[in-house]
Amino acid sequence: MARSIMDYVVANHQSPVKPPPGPWEDVLELHVHGGTAVTRSVLGAIPLVSAIKQGSSGGRLIRYAEPGEFSRRAFYNNRLDLTQIEALGDTLAAQTEQQRRIAVRGNSSVLSQKYESWRHQLLYARGELEALIDFSEDQHFDESPAKLVTSVTEQILGLQRQIKAAMENASRGELLRNGISLALLGAPNAGKSSLLNQIVGREAAIVSEEAGTTRDVIDVGVDVGGFYCTFGDLAGLRAKSVGSQFDIGLVEQEGMKRARERALVADVIIVLVPIERRQSGDGTWQSHLELNAEIAATLKLCDIRRQKVVYTINKIDLIGPNEDTAAMQGLMQQQLSDQDLPAPALPILAVSCKSCQQRSQDYGGLQPLLASLTGLFQDMTATSELDPANWESSLGASHRQRILLEQCSNELRNYLDQVNRDLIDHDLDDDGVDIVLAAECLRSAADCLAKITGKGQVANIEEVLGVVFEK
Repeated sequence: MARSIMDYVVANHQSPVKPPPGPWEDVLELHVHGGTAVTRSVLGAIPLVSAIKQGSSGGRLIRYAEPGEFSRRAFYNNRLDLTQIEALGDTLAAQTEQQRRIAVRGNSSVLSQKYESWRHQLLYARGELEALIDFSEDQHFDESPAKLVTSVTEQILGLQRQIKAAMENASRGELLRNGISLALLGAPNAGKSSLLNQIVGREAAIVSEEAGTTRDVIDVGVDVGGFYCTFGDLAGLRAKSVGSQFDIGLVEQEGMKRARERALVADVIIVLVPIERRQSGDGTWQSHLELNAEIAATLKLCDIRRQKVVYTINKIDLIGPNEDTAAMQGLMQQQLSDQDLPAPALPILAVSCKSCQQRSQDYGGLQPLLASLTGLFQDMTATSELDPANWESSLGASHRQRILLEQCSNELRNYLDQVNRDLIDHDLDDDGVDIVLAAECLRSAADCLAKITGKGQVANIEEVLGVVFEK
């Protein structure tokens, strides 16, 4: 094989002077110039050199690392646990400041220590119950079986409250990690596409004076105050007016159907209501607001426990000289009450996309809108406990961790069902409580926590490890 110089590099060989206990390996770092051709040629040459050395002097074959191989080694050498490895993946994928912060929270050992503490509590509680099974006949206990089970149940109730709080915080953390989904809902020509373009700072959607330009869902991701958000520009919702010459065609019907579906799965629904100028009977022009029946019907289907609704008035540049924004906001609030629509998550906002395009002094109310949304996002992702410092780390829990916490909570609920509180004060030497089944519920709950951290004895832990490391 012909020899040639591929690049001038910096080589850094690291070898411990005194090898630490446990597995260790030498590390050779090659700092090459970052060109694509240089990198490709060096990577292609290394296996060839390794093969030659292996044939001549018994050297080891150099190969590419398998997906997650270094993380797997760190786990087996007790350098990282599964929660920290998952947080490492989140760190690499972080796009916004909030995603970075939540990944850093998960990188600490606080979260895994909390899980391990809960697992040990369950092991101790299970040990107390199994002592009743193994030694109740030939040993004398200081407490009666009823008091012992009552004590264990009180511990389980306290633990279940903590796990429930962790699950709630994990759900909020998923909003930070996966992004907050927003839907722009309104009638045709309400200014949804114009508002989307102003928020993302580019022409992401076609804007035209012709109503019904948007027929499909247009999702655009953007960083708002450090929160990753996905704004969905939806087709306008309308009902065919009596005597109207504009029928709703099949394409528009499909667009409206998709708009309703997208709105109902969003975390935040921004309802955009435009001001319209109408001539009254005395010949004067007045500003009007109207939430049509299609929009109202969609809002009544939303999940008010999970979804937030933000009402925004658009085209405030059309307000007459004898009118003001506060009056329009009051009119909007009255319509919400009259139609029994979901309460606004924020005070009713007002914008002018036209003024935004003209770069007016206040940018047409765009900055107050974004500031209000940022405050709403902070509330949606805040910890659910009174002691944020103690529970902030649970925001970093991954979707996998939350699912296992739910399974753990279900097992604890099964335990509480098994240990019927009405029977605790009765003689447990009879058939009041099945101690064997109760202890089995605690074992299953502890196994769920062991799968989260990768510690403890779990039968299928290798399957869990493979999924985590490959990510």
